[in-house]
Amino acid sequence: MAILNVTPDSFSDGGRHSGSVAAAVAAAEAMVSEGADLIDVGGQSTRPGAPRVSPQEELARVMPVLRAIRASPRLRAVPVSVDTFYSDVAREAVAGGWAHLVNDVSGGAADAAMFRTVADLGVPYILMHMRGEPATM
Repeated sequence: MAILNVTPDSFSDGGRHSGSVAAAVAAAEAMVSEGADLIDVGGQSTRPGAPRVSPQEELARVMPVLRAIRASPRLRAVPVSVDTFYSDVAREAVAGGWAHLVNDVSGGAADAAMFRTVADLGVPYILMHMRGEPATM
């Protein structure tokens, strides 16, 4: 799994892939050429001290990238996960065919509707554990 964070305050890459859909897709293509067999796209920073963004802001960050990944001939067949703890983001990303699974760093704790949403969508769910909230870590 390769991580493609499309947030300006990314914990792991400092926001290198935010702001340009073309740059994010090029990064995903490079990740696959280097051996990644799944791309995880996230639009919410989980670095210590990070403020939580709204589902609408997260959708605005991830959906253009997810659509562009699906449109790329080099990435079309690569499985994609959406890294979110919002059920609305998970639903839009998966129901539209843009993502194949959900990666939730909150383990379902951030959105009470997440488990029902993933069950309704019938996709794999990566349940993670996080100590507290990024804003207070």
